[in-house]
Amino acid sequence: MRAGFIGDIVGRAGRKIVAENIKKMRDKFGLDFIIANCENASGGFGLSAQNANELLECGIDAITGGNHSFDKKDVISLMDSLPIIRPYNHFAGTAGRGVVNLKRGEASLSVINLMGHYGMPYTNNAFLEVQNALKECESENILIDFHAEATSEKNAIFGHLNGRVSAIFGTHTHVGTDDLQILNHTAYVSDVGLSGAFDGVIGMDKEAPIKTFLTGLKHSFKVNERCRRIFQMVVFECENGRCVDAFKIRMIDGIDEMQIQSALKFKD
Repeated sequence: MRAGFIGDIVGRAGRKIVAENIKKMRDKFGLDFIIANCENASGGFGLSAQNANELLECGIDAITGGNHSFDKKDVISLMDSLPIIRPYNHFAGTAGRGVVNLKRGEASLSVINLMGHYGMPYTNNAFLEVQNALKECESENILIDFHAEATSEKNAIFGHLNGRVSAIFGTHTHVGTDDLQILNHTAYVSDVGLSGAFDGVIGMDKEAPIKTFLTGLKHSFKVNERCRRIFQMVVFECENGRCVDAFKIRMIDGIDEMQIQSALKFKD
């Protein structure tokens, strides 16, 4: 089983560069599934029903979320019928689900969405709730999107679940990290990085964040539309639930060559 995971898709720039490349990536790397974090895909905050359908139609097999999963209310009704999941560790009674099971031919993949605690909305303990999430997985190939602010928290969940799941990929901070690795047959990276505007501040126009830092007052963020764009995805391959290979793809407008970073592989 070989799958690709796309980090936070931010705004129109992110949706467009993903739509332009997703079929190419699937064909070039022989991907059975493509999963993407889309909680910032609509205007930088949330995911609309229209954009959710567009992204699924262009070739994404499952959508994960995070602290902005419920910003656009019209998508909530789709969470039960389409492969759109939100963090599993939300409190009981929250709309949607936190696990999706995918199958295509002989290939299968279970996807869990979790949200961290530092600087994030109140939720149940991700480290405890993941035990219940694992019971809902129908495939031995298990991917976790851990949507969290702190790299220390991401490192900790990797240590907690190392050797028990196939891959743990961090999202939320939008800046890709260089720690892609495979340990005990679990692939890990602290943050895949955004797909969207390469210029500006984490996919947003730079003016509002700079004014906020200069004045201490909040200013309205908007997606950077006139920009170079970046596409970032981690590809991982599993055999019987064990990750045997992983690499990261990075493409930026104006750079002809696709950048590929192989995972560091450590012995058990």
